[in-house]
Amino acid sequence: MHEMIKGANVGLASLSETTGSVIVSLSWSSPSGDGDADVSVLLLGANGKVRGNGDFYFYNNPAAADGTVQLLGPTPTENGSEDRIQLDLTAIPGEVDRIIIAASRHQRAQFSELENIRLALTDGSGESLLGFSITDAHTESAFVFGEIYRREEAWKFRAVGQGYDSGLAGLATDYGIEIDEDDDSDQDGEACAAAEPAASAASAVENGGGLAVETAMATPLPQAAVVALASPLAGVPVQRGADPVAAEAPAAAPARRLRTAKKKVTLPKAPKVSLAENEAWRAARLFPASSLKSDREREMRATSVLLSVMTQVPEFGRRLTAAFGSPAGRMETFTEVSLPNGDTSKRPDGVIRVERAGKLWTALVETKTNGNALKSEQIQDYMDIAARRGYEAVITLSNDVALEGSSPVEVKTDGRLKHKVALWHLSWAEVTHQAQLLIRHEGVRNEAHAWLLQELLHYLQHENSGCHGFQNMGPAWVPVRHGIDEETLSPGDPRTVQVVESWERLIRQVCLRLGGELGTKVVPVQRAKRGTDPQSRRAQLAGWLCVDGQLHAEIRVEGAPGNLAIVADLRMGRLRTSIEVPAPEQGYPLTWVKKLLKQLCEAPADLHVQALLDGEAVGPRGTLERLRPEPGDLLPRGSERITGFRLSLSRGVGSTRGNAETGFIRGVDAAVDLFHAGVVRQLEQPRPAQRAKAVPACN
Repeated sequence: MHEMIKGANVGLASLSETTGSVIVSLSWSSPSGDGDADVSVLLLGANGKVRGNGDFYFYNNPAAADGTVQLLGPTPTENGSEDRIQLDLTAIPGEVDRIIIAASRHQRAQFSELENIRLALTDGSGESLLGFSITDAHTESAFVFGEIYRREEAWKFRAVGQGYDSGLAGLATDYGIEIDEDDDSDQDGEACAAAEPAASAASAVENGGGLAVETAMATPLPQAAVVALASPLAGVPVQRGADPVAAEAPAAAPARRLRTAKKKVTLPKAPKVSLAENEAWRAARLFPASSLKSDREREMRATSVLLSVMTQVPEFGRRLTAAFGSPAGRMETFTEVSLPNGDTSKRPDGVIRVERAGKLWTALVETKTNGNALKSEQIQDYMDIAARRGYEAVITLSNDVALEGSSPVEVKTDGRLKHKVALWHLSWAEVTHQAQLLIRHEGVRNEAHAWLLQELLHYLQHENSGCHGFQNMGPAWVPVRHGIDEETLSPGDPRTVQVVESWERLIRQVCLRLGGELGTKVVPVQRAKRGTDPQSRRAQLAGWLCVDGQLHAEIRVEGAPGNLAIVADLRMGRLRTSIEVPAPEQGYPLTWVKKLLKQLCEAPADLHVQALLDGEAVGPRGTLERLRPEPGDLLPRGSERITGFRLSLSRGVGSTRGNAETGFIRGVDAAVDLFHAGVVRQLEQPRPAQRAKAVPACN
């Protein structure tokens, strides 16, 4: 990889032969686990300005209609979060001279609060070409990371690293975007859709229309930029990319015109009453799974079902292939294709082909179901075939969940071949997650597509489909459990690292499942020192497992008042889920406790509540059952100050690998679901401000 310094530039053609389509990744980590930023792209003409507001791509306008610019969204990494942008440089209009890559923080938070701020660029084959780290961030709330610009019909990259204290609004104004000054100072705003009063939003939802607000610009963005503000956590679908129907705008605020977003098709909140005489009647399904008898049948059926739905539902197909470097275009899919390989032929499970501007992008697909492992020799053959035939990618699809810095299958690349082939992995859990987001929260454009996605989800979730995601903690699980119970597990035992990796896969799958059900971002939080590589971090966690017999994890649920912590105590066979809630900014401690207990009126009676005190002191604690009649028992007897409350719930989990009803994986899923539904969702949403100040306790 070519490492850049601030102000340096390099020609992309000198780094790779396949730079027609590139992916730019912006990444960062946060010591607190909750820091984030939003990426944006601006297309500039020769005068250094945008041609119009439509050249500004950010979270309310994430993709160009022609597919040349696509914000692919954030993905969790080992130490934080990464946002990716796909650019089709071969189709960028000729009048565009520069492409600005930037990021901004919400509510003018400072980039100095983030660590490992970095840009990376990969070519169409997935090979990393260059990297640029920003190490001098201070009070800036927005940064131009770099720019891709034309020089004599060739594209070059320049590492910029220019910061803005004025946030996204100041950055955008510099490049010709017209920003309403009122919105520039708004708490919710930057240059982005500011929320209207809750009463107006509630009224709009009651009237059946999704409330949409234009971005704060003097001229409106394209239709795709309009986004509904209803919260998915409140059970109201988020309408992204919906075509707005014009409504009259208030005269006093022309840049904040309310519009009714045309609803997309999603699954109904409550299913229709069945006409069946009794529960033994089963509805006819487009993709039946009950008759499948062998793993080979499951693989063939699952591959054909998935690829056909990807073709027929463009939103779904594009969502899955964009992350693999595929261009936006006409897609066709095939199954059981025979391809020559020396004296014999090979038959990958599927082929995906996308046509754009007369060019073809092709990926071979190899599928495994029911927990079957991918075979290195088989994937190696497909990589070799793809390289010889000029195909761009090989995609593996199985129940396994890929980890950062670790591939589900090892292959060797033949350096003698000029054509580079990218190897990508997709989990069935990720497929289900993306289908859930579309059909249950974001919507698709017509009823036929919605019905197809619904049938796909039913198939994937059927017990006989074999497409259930990560379901087995691996062969090291039982020996490590026995070693912990018998106190014979030695530090450095390689099996402990395997268990830590399986635990990490499980947590990533929990995030995918919960995020799909809620329609919001749910990501694992990795707390590691700067520069710690994944293998070193896992080795450290494995060492702790030998000492205390515990596995630790944190997940961040967008909109929750804090991170959800998960601790699996393998010695005790217990799993503890917890969350820390900051104390309010104003009022009295007894009032805080009463309000908290009122919010938790439907929480389990054995929920454990502890007051967090300033300093090292251990605060008062008790169960909800005991505290409800005596809320004052949660107040400290001395002069210590309450800074927050820790809520935790403990449940037993099975010890088997995960494929039985009492299995460990099922136990973790059930415990997280119970805690989130019974505790986290009942808590009041946090205000967009810093952690609450501690207030002296009083009796």
